[in-house]
Amino acid sequence: MAKNKQAENKQAQNQQAEAPKGGLFTYAPAPESPAAAGEIATSYGHFIGGEFVDSSGSEALKTVNPATEQVLAEFAQGTDEDVERAVTAARKAFTDWSALPGSERAKYLFRIARIIQERSRELAVLESIDNGKPIRETRDVDLPLVAAHFFYYAGWADKLDFAGYGANPKPLGVAGQVIPWNFPLLMLAWKIAPALATGNTVVLKPAETTPLTALRFAEICRQAGLPKGVVNIVTGDGRTGAALTAHPDVNKVAFTGSTPVGRSIARQLAGSRKKLSLELGGKAANIVFDDAPIDQAVEGIVNGIFFNQGHVCCAGSRLLVQESIQDELLDALKRRMGTLRVGDPLDKNTDIGAINSAAQLARITELSAAGEAEGAERWAPECELPGAGYWFRPTLFTGVSQAHRIAREEIFGPVLSVLTFRTPTEAVEKANNTPYGLSAGIWTEKGSRILWMANQLKAGVVWANTFNKFDPTSPFGGYKESGYGREGGRHGLEAYLDV
Repeated sequence: MAKNKQAENKQAQNQQAEAPKGGLFTYAPAPESPAAAGEIATSYGHFIGGEFVDSSGSEALKTVNPATEQVLAEFAQGTDEDVERAVTAARKAFTDWSALPGSERAKYLFRIARIIQERSRELAVLESIDNGKPIRETRDVDLPLVAAHFFYYAGWADKLDFAGYGANPKPLGVAGQVIPWNFPLLMLAWKIAPALATGNTVVLKPAETTPLTALRFAEICRQAGLPKGVVNIVTGDGRTGAALTAHPDVNKVAFTGSTPVGRSIARQLAGSRKKLSLELGGKAANIVFDDAPIDQAVEGIVNGIFFNQGHVCCAGSRLLVQESIQDELLDALKRRMGTLRVGDPLDKNTDIGAINSAAQLARITELSAAGEAEGAERWAPECELPGAGYWFRPTLFTGVSQAHRIAREEIFGPVLSVLTFRTPTEAVEKANNTPYGLSAGIWTEKGSRILWMANQLKAGVVWANTFNKFDPTSPFGGYKESGYGREGGRHGLEAYLDV
């Protein structure tokens, strides 16, 4: 018995000696197979009138894997003629599609939702390869929400009389939709699902750095038997998007992207009869009071700014922490940031993947350098970055004032600016001191404080003791330079109805 006890003690000592310093566990690689994404063609045209067609022009763009910088495929640069063909196809399909009973349109949306669920692994891997975000996010967040949006709006298709927009509301016609690169498939679902449910037809332009899941969605439309021309996808850069939003036979424009481009579209459509919704940039405040549960708040802060590499318009990029708990909170936050794993997006253990493009990495780098130059103190955990691809360490700045660029401008990367406050009134004033108004977060145990703060904050979405939580039944959108209009929920129907 004594010998057995000695052996157990020696084994325990050996295990303790082998344990990583600091008590942190290491994780063996858990890679997802890139082959699960299915076949990626060497080149793609447009999806118009239910068919994949060549572009009328000869210019082609390339999409690359941001984690490796390897070219994935070439795709067509959409011309004015391509946009004309797509809008014409959508206009032709509108007559029959809008005349279908809502219950019949719902069948197609339900079918699309089920196919997305069946092909979710394929779509998640393809999204991670093309976008750079971790597979655990595309698998566990993006794809379930994509399917949920189609399921949700399928349920509304035959209940539009009860949506609160009058009896027998009518669709607008052809919707021109332009989506960004940070959530390519999810933003597609946010726009296409309500448009189809309400009887509109669609011409969609995906972002020029992430077109692949939109083109794969075109295959899903054919698999679901969607009538030809109901959904059309034209690829290209901003020139193609401008041609689409300016087309005279487009009745509705929906845009998600940067504030400067949204402002340009608003000017372009001023005086026209086109309906417009804009979901633009943000500089959200994540506000932590002294009675907040520190560990829970730290997880919310990390999710608020480092989810999807900070490529989130509603990211909690400004941390407002009550002065009395600043040191305690920052110590806990730095410890947590030290555990974040940066690397291969297809590794299921990765927390922070690749920055989407070289241009975006340059933007993040430039603004971070400006933060240091203006006197803020920069901190980032030690971590080894891959040799190829576009990468940026999770970073926080302390000693930030409201005049600093990093506190005013949208960085759209994994960079957190920390400011302090003493009273709730000061917190509100600092949170609202921005041209944006998309989202905010509040961390406190007092329900009355949450309600008071939510009423004072000029933000379209306010989270309480959580952050970055989305649901298809809940509307999303902003104020001021964060745009106007709402997507999601019953409110998301209004953008596609003639009311």
